[in-house]
Amino acid sequence: MSFFDSEVVRSEMTEVSQLQQEVYTNMFSFYTMTKEDKIKHIDLLSRLLEKQKVLYTRLSLSEDPEAQKLKQRIIDSAAMMGLDSGKNIVVILEQMSKSIETMRQALDAS
Repeated sequence: MSFFDSEVVRSEMTEVSQLQQEVYTNMFSFYTMTKEDKIKHIDLLSRLLEKQKVLYTRLSLSEDPEAQKLKQRIIDSAAMMGLDSGKNIVVILEQMSKSIETMRQALDAS
């Protein structure tokens, strides 16, 4: 069975895609959102990031060639966005988690 034949994997990928779409839709209006909407957006970002970490870990553990191709595309995409290509994607995702937590703390303090 291929990595992408797994119902769990397909479900996770669908959810990641839906979360990404929702995040991108709301991203440009963040600064005009109410505090409550900003909290919801930050929660959404956190959920998306956690799903991405799980998916990336699954890709990393899989020996399926298609999974490895997707993993490499993720690495290449990160490099094209200017992220350090020498860093492990998991480290980058952890740094993003810290940034989201900083956003949450700043919002709580306001």
